[in-house]
Amino acid sequence: MKFVDEALIEIHAGKGGDGCLSFRREKYIEFGGPDGGDGGAGGSVWVEADNNLNTLIDYRYDRLFRARNGEPGKGRQCSGRSADDITLKVPVGTTIIDVDSDEVLADLTANGERVKLAQGGRGGLGNTHFKSSTNRAPRKITKGTPGEGRNLRLELKVLADVGLLGLPNAGKSTLIRSVSAAKPKVADYPFTTLVPNLGVVKVDRYRNFVMADIPGLIEGAAEGAGLGIRFLKHLARTRLLLHLVDVAPLDGHDPVDAVEAIADELDKFSAALAEQERWLVLNKVDLVPADERDGVCEDIVSRLGWDGPVFRISAATGEGCQELVYALMNAIEARREREREDGDYAEQQRQWRARLEEEAREKVQALKGQRRRQREGNDDDDDDDHDMEIIYEP
Repeated sequence: MKFVDEALIEIHAGKGGDGCLSFRREKYIEFGGPDGGDGGAGGSVWVEADNNLNTLIDYRYDRLFRARNGEPGKGRQCSGRSADDITLKVPVGTTIIDVDSDEVLADLTANGERVKLAQGGRGGLGNTHFKSSTNRAPRKITKGTPGEGRNLRLELKVLADVGLLGLPNAGKSTLIRSVSAAKPKVADYPFTTLVPNLGVVKVDRYRNFVMADIPGLIEGAAEGAGLGIRFLKHLARTRLLLHLVDVAPLDGHDPVDAVEAIADELDKFSAALAEQERWLVLNKVDLVPADERDGVCEDIVSRLGWDGPVFRISAATGEGCQELVYALMNAIEARREREREDGDYAEQQRQWRARLEEEAREKVQALKGQRRRQREGNDDDDDDDHDMEIIYEP
């Protein structure tokens, strides 16, 4: 299947039906009077979040959606039939943005949440409404009003409590396979993960959280290198970031440089995302001799000047993963509890997330515009890594 996390669509609500100009004409009825009915209302356009969807692929090809118009009124005071509304189903976590005004119309974060995107037109009035003691044969009606139309951009951000960061082959996919039922592709070459993967981590009965594995970053990602920053926006809804680093890289690069490179890319992408709480996870410790393990890990932490939580794990063997999972669950529950009890803290978190999403949206759109200008300047350059359509074969 194809993972599509952005789409542009056009929607139009239905026009209201016109009112009817009619008079009652029956045998033996001398003064029948006006009997024109009202027009029916045009159909509206709604959007609804659906847990059964996980991609916007349906909107990559079908981009125009029109609701039906209301039927006009008829004689004998018969109103026209109102048109049915149409509902667009999207994955949970989809943000709806008006392209023309850049206004966020909806942010769907719960299954079944519905928002009206375009209001259908109202039906016109028949001549029955305009009769009076001085105007017994009115020839006035009103037309139905047009429905609203919008150009929309749909943006999907996965909903997760914990996000995984790191260079390609840092062991992110192996970790999510180890602690959840998710089975992302794992191989011994870079960029094995091409789309975000979600896994539900069950800690105890009724205690679980969602972990997101995004494609690996490389130096220069903020300028579009590698898979670029396209998938960093999926970390906007996380509560905590795990920064995985390979303590025994096969290519011999310094783990400290790897951590600092990713931190720089986060800062270039979004200052708000760089402020997000991060835990350092030293992975693949099983590849370091037991008598050297403490020294290697302490040296990395010391040179980084890291003052946050640090964990040593081996995602491949499961060593240290249980302790990490319980610590994550406790931290997430503590943050949820604080948001429920402290209104000021909850509002602060809401504003921070809004700022992060706005910065992420601006950065992604700016990069798209830059690459579009590059293509226009060089017609022979058909390469577009940022806007590419990725095929995921589970």
